[in-house]
Amino acid sequence: MIESQTQNGTLVALWRRGDEEARNTLIEQLHGWLERTASEILRGEGHVTLTIGDLVNEAVVRLIGIDGLELQDRAHVKALSARLMRRILIDHARAKQANKRAHRRVTLVTNIAERPREDLLQLSHALQRLSAIDTEKAYIVEMRYFGGMTVADVSIVTGLSEPTVKRRWNAARAWLVDAIDAAA
Repeated sequence: MIESQTQNGTLVALWRRGDEEARNTLIEQLHGWLERTASEILRGEGHVTLTIGDLVNEAVVRLIGIDGLELQDRAHVKALSARLMRRILIDHARAKQANKRAHRRVTLVTNIAERPREDLLQLSHALQRLSAIDTEKAYIVEMRYFGGMTVADVSIVTGLSEPTVKRRWNAARAWLVDAIDAAA
C-alpha cells in the first residue's frame, strides 16, 4: 500500500510536470475507485440517464482538461474527481429540469444513515450556502459525501488531523440536514 501511494505520488508529480503517460497511468490505477464512487453516487437513481461509465468518463475528461493542476498526491486527485462528479450530476439535474417535458425529480443516495435520499438540487443549494459560511466544511462534505473518501484521505488533502476532520464532517452533516429540512 505504501509503495502504491508513493508511486501514485510520483505519478502525480510527473503529471504536474506535463507527463501524459504518468497521467494516463494514474487515471488507470484510480479507475476502479472512480467506478465505485460513480456507482455509489448513482445507486438508486431511477431517472438519471447517466451511467457509471458516463459519469467516470466525463469526470476524467474534465480532470484532464484542467490547466495548471495543483495536485499534491492521490488523495488530492480523488478529492478533485469527487468535486467534478458532483458538478456533473448537478449540471445533469439542471439540464433535465430545464426540459420541462421530461422533468423528473433527481435524487442522490446519501451516506448519511438516518437520511437515505436527498434531492440533488436541494443538496446542492444547501451545500452552496454552507460554502458561503464555511468553505472548509463544504469541501469536506464534497470529498466524503460525493467522493466516498475516507477520513484519512480527507485529512491528507486538508492537512487537518483525523479527529478534526471527523468533528467538522459531523457538524457539516448536521447543518446540511437542518438546511434541507428548513427548505422543504
